[in-house]
Amino acid sequence: MTKKILLSLAAAILVMTAAVVIGTVMIPLDAAWGIIAHHLFGTALPEGISGSQAVIIWNIRIPRVLMGFMVGAALASSGAVTQSLLRNPLASPYTLGVSAGAALGAGVIIITGFTLASLGSFLLPITGTLCGLLSILAAIVFASRVDAGLSTNTIVLAGMVFSLFINAMLTMLTVLNRESLERIAMWQLGTLSGKSYEQVFGFLPFLVVGLFGFLLFSRELDLFTFGEEQAMAAGVNTKRLKWVLLTLCGILTGSAVSFSGIIGFVDMIVPHIVRRIFGNSHRLLLPMTMIFGGMFMVLADLIARTVMAPSELPVGVICALTGAPFFIWVYFKRSGGGKPHA
Repeated sequence: MTKKILLSLAAAILVMTAAVVIGTVMIPLDAAWGIIAHHLFGTALPEGISGSQAVIIWNIRIPRVLMGFMVGAALASSGAVTQSLLRNPLASPYTLGVSAGAALGAGVIIITGFTLASLGSFLLPITGTLCGLLSILAAIVFASRVDAGLSTNTIVLAGMVFSLFINAMLTMLTVLNRESLERIAMWQLGTLSGKSYEQVFGFLPFLVVGLFGFLLFSRELDLFTFGEEQAMAAGVNTKRLKWVLLTLCGILTGSAVSFSGIIGFVDMIVPHIVRRIFGNSHRLLLPMTMIFGGMFMVLADLIARTVMAPSELPVGVICALTGAPFFIWVYFKRSGGGKPHA
């Protein structure tokens, strides 16, 4: 197991390094390390490194790679928790309406052009985060009114209903404001372009709080894998646990979507891959899901900005193109090659 962990860490570092040096402008690895050392430790820039290369590495690519890794880690770990909590391989924060809520909040800001001097560029991500959180809380409240026990099927169905309703609202707003159509469409497809260190550090608190909260409940999530009844028999307050963990999923996913746009399939696919490699113990599953999710997102973004260079594809498109076929393969393999089980 230790060997698998070390290989995974090495692969993540390799992918992030490749994403820093590869692009429309190829920069040698030694030059990239020299630029990083210059900014971190105050060393002199090596000879032959131009000012434009330094700007590309330090101000453009590194913030983009860091943001991509963090967004992937947030989405994948939220997906792992949602699947374990609801015991449904198709469950994800995306299907529970978090992404739709965050998209609606961000869409309103984009359409209205509303600004707030005290928040500046953080107004859109903060609004999206709050709306994503409100959407999943609304789904949970609705599910609790319909089913006092908060069964998993009720939560999933409530989330899907709210997601469809919110998406319809966003579509209506977009149609009524065609001048904002292109900007909203690009944001909905997901992008990591133009990220800054300010945004990286702005997203970091959401990531730390959410992931730390997940790890606190790793034992309870392990018990959930044996069924909700067994978890209750072991003394787990299942209703409270669902409220807490789904709220944390809402914070993580809502903030990730707000900073990067809507990016699907990461939260659904990566947990399946990690479970096959590392098993179902959440003490190990959650950290490794973060690493694999971050690595997947950075690799997808690298493909998005190089496959049609100098043009750039939305990273959400790459995730969907690679994720959908892979998920179909995984799901039918789980079913033994026959019809998928209900």
